[in-house]
Amino acid sequence: MTTQSDKSEISLAWTGASGSPYGLKLLECLLNADKRVYLMISSAARVVFATEENIKLSANPEKAQDQLLQVLKKTSQNLRGELIVLGKDNWFSPPASGSAAPKQMVICPCSTGSLAAIATGMSNNLLERAADVVIKEKGQLIMVPREMPLSAIHLEHMLSLTRLGVTMMPAAPGFYHHPKSVADLVDFVVARILDHLGVEHSLTQRWGYENK
Repeated sequence: MTTQSDKSEISLAWTGASGSPYGLKLLECLLNADKRVYLMISSAARVVFATEENIKLSANPEKAQDQLLQVLKKTSQNLRGELIVLGKDNWFSPPASGSAAPKQMVICPCSTGSLAAIATGMSNNLLERAADVVIKEKGQLIMVPREMPLSAIHLEHMLSLTRLGVTMMPAAPGFYHHPKSVADLVDFVVARILDHLGVEHSLTQRWGYENK
């Protein structure tokens, strides 16, 4: 007997915007939180990932999966979850169908191209289809755009998706926690995403609380 997904599963997508460190840290945190993560990586994301993280991810999902697990095991000893990397045409995977897709999805980082495709319901690949499924099933979709300046086109797409219940979380770190490194800024954004997903963490100091 099959059952619908629960909060132990989540879809994660990386697209061609700058911000690979956000996506990689979020993946690590989700796996540490014992999540099964269905990861979708666009072709442009692989280019950005190679530029920003100096890691050339394979276009083969299985090989990319092995690469990422090797990278993460160097920085984390607590990967309790399961990583499943999916190809762009894997239409028989759970994220492609409302009867099986995780109820939560994050696109981090999110390019304005992916933003436009999802806002207009294009569903030309698995990533776009997965987002469309979460929207139509009234699940939780978080999009993390990383672009500046924003044109009226970008803003209109964000507004239309927000009206459908999508959460827009631009990669805009705060500074009240007195960051000392780029990693601190990355942690700030990832912490806010995890808060909205209901995933416990200790990445950053919260406003109004002193460091222990």
